[in-house]
Amino acid sequence: MAWVTQTLSSSLGRKVIMSLTGLFLSTFLIVHMAGNLQLFKADGGRAFNEYTYFMTHNPLIITVSYLLYTSILVHALMALVLTRHNSASRPVKYAYSKPEANSPWASRNMGILGTVLLVFIIIHMRTFWYEMHFGSVPMAEYDGKQYKDLYAVVKVAFAEWWYVLLYVLSMVAVGYHLAHGFQSGFQTLGVRHPKYTPIIETVGRYFFAFIIPAAFAAMPIYVFLQVHGIL
Repeated sequence: MAWVTQTLSSSLGRKVIMSLTGLFLSTFLIVHMAGNLQLFKADGGRAFNEYTYFMTHNPLIITVSYLLYTSILVHALMALVLTRHNSASRPVKYAYSKPEANSPWASRNMGILGTVLLVFIIIHMRTFWYEMHFGSVPMAEYDGKQYKDLYAVVKVAFAEWWYVLLYVLSMVAVGYHLAHGFQSGFQTLGVRHPKYTPIIETVGRYFFAFIIPAAFAAMPIYVFLQVHGIL
């Protein structure tokens, strides 16, 4: 197991781990977005509750979820270690620098963006994941079968304007984080090719940095407008 120690102790190894966990989390976002789109169905939350039932009862999904939790923690830990290592290796700042000419804003502020997202994930999981597994969630019945009514929990949470604002701002942070992180992950893994790199950059810039965050941001806004009778 010496290779594990060597990987964790080297800067390149930590970056590879960050890339692998980051790309896995990006994949998860697609699945999570597809499932949460059920919130837009005008069926009183049935499709969404059936989706959450499947996600919490399917053995494969349950197993993958533990990998997800581990990836979030490892990704955050590696980011913290790399940030501290980079700061320590450059204790004295240059007398003059013009960073905006050298790298995108998202690239220079990945630590801040990551911290914002980690705080959001903690709040988000406390609001929904914890309530789903350990809270007093009301029950709903469809075709004689009982389901936990997580849709009711979603309506209560997104009825609060401050939570909707927090959610939307966090999705902006997600967009900036993925704008740099997605293509950077492939670059760290050595995936650089004149034919495929432009495709990866386009997918990262438009799909992961814009479409996915916009879809997630639209969900709390839609529920808020519905709860308050605007829609």
